[in-house]
Amino acid sequence: MVLFMLLILASALEFSVSWTTPPPLPILPIPTRSQLKWQTRELIMFFHFGVNTFTDSEWGTGHEDPAIFNPTELDARQWVDVAANAGFSLVILTAKHHDGFCLWPSKYTDHSVASSPWRGGKGDVVGELAAAANGRGLDFGLYLSPWDRHERSYGKEKNYNEFYMGQLEELLNRYGSVSEIWFDGAKGSNAPNMTYYFQSWFDMVKELQGSINIFSDAGPDVRWVGDEKGYAGTTCWSMINRTSIQIGTSNVGYLNKGDYSGVDWVPPECDVSIRMGWFWHKSQKPKSLSHLLNIYYNSVGRNCVLLLNVPPNSSGLISGPDIQRLMEFRKAIDTIFAVDLASGSSIKASSQRGGSDSSFGPINILDDDHLWTFWAPSEKTNSHWIELDWEGKEVRFNVVRIQEAVGLGQRIKSHEIYADGKMIVDATTVGYKRLHRLDWVVSAWTVRIRVVESRGVPLISSVGLYFDPFWHGKQ
Repeated sequence: MVLFMLLILASALEFSVSWTTPPPLPILPIPTRSQLKWQTRELIMFFHFGVNTFTDSEWGTGHEDPAIFNPTELDARQWVDVAANAGFSLVILTAKHHDGFCLWPSKYTDHSVASSPWRGGKGDVVGELAAAANGRGLDFGLYLSPWDRHERSYGKEKNYNEFYMGQLEELLNRYGSVSEIWFDGAKGSNAPNMTYYFQSWFDMVKELQGSINIFSDAGPDVRWVGDEKGYAGTTCWSMINRTSIQIGTSNVGYLNKGDYSGVDWVPPECDVSIRMGWFWHKSQKPKSLSHLLNIYYNSVGRNCVLLLNVPPNSSGLISGPDIQRLMEFRKAIDTIFAVDLASGSSIKASSQRGGSDSSFGPINILDDDHLWTFWAPSEKTNSHWIELDWEGKEVRFNVVRIQEAVGLGQRIKSHEIYADGKMIVDATTVGYKRLHRLDWVVSAWTVRIRVVESRGVPLISSVGLYFDPFWHGKQ
């Protein structure tokens, strides 16, 4: 009898315990830790600098005299201060461009700063920038052009690949932590036919720098967006199939949009220069503030990271007009996103995973964690929406921000936004961040976001509403 009563009591206790509802399973593929860190940067700065800076060129010949390289006022700390003050957390340097001139004293060539008059032949731009970035708390990255117009072994497949790997080893062993490295397939139509051993290069990079992100048309960690305008596609998936891409001859439309059925997580990076050219030219001026804001909305606002090139001038400093434009850009972004109108709303949703007592409620879209807390609807329903209500108070906005919990996969295929029941946005993907900049100012008491189609249940981590005073509709 005692044993029977104990069994009844144990059974009653089992049914009375309320366990926490776990999160849904991820929808593969999902990002690595280093890819997530990269995505949250949002802004990265590129420094194109080298002999082209002194020859007023974009692509050098490889026959430039190293004596022309003599930036008498070079101060990498100024470069880094400019980047940090403008809100950039990572800087990438063209350690070697297509002309083959090395901004560090490479033991594999004399076509480098060691043969220049700068610092009496004892200078090292790579080393100075790495030290400056470390001193200011910024991360550091490198671009090493595979096409080398100076190196005699170029065109001799095995010899050149060994030469290139030797230079990679120098850079990745000599300058501390490197957060991102850039590879591309750019070369002139008359360049010798060369097969680059990309996979061997990538394997060695990962061996030497375990947490690094590798950029190329095909990743493996970050992909090119397919243009140099800074614009991603209106549909933009973080996934692609890497096997369908050949570096240097890729389908730019595929890179721009990504692939919702892709098996590889390779998010896009939008590279664009603040000026017309990538290297500094005295005759050029920085893009207008409105142009830079357009780029921001179409890169960061479309699930990408923006890589903005800011070329140092021939004295070795970031030019005053570029600094001024960058500070205007930073101030504009801070102004636009200073006040989140969503924070004053009450939230309701179509359903909630695990019921009203679970940790997946719609209130999660208003907290500061944009990765790991989120609203999750019930898997038992087909209608998924979340609504913000200001309870009789009208709000005015022209920007809507939506973010997914991409740590568990990118899910949303299409979504709509309604203001007081009227559709104001009909769009496709969201990803880490989607910014909808409207062509008019909306006045509304309620705003509803409806997920029309998704891979599994949608997981919305954050929603925001803002007023952009710099935007006046289509121009």
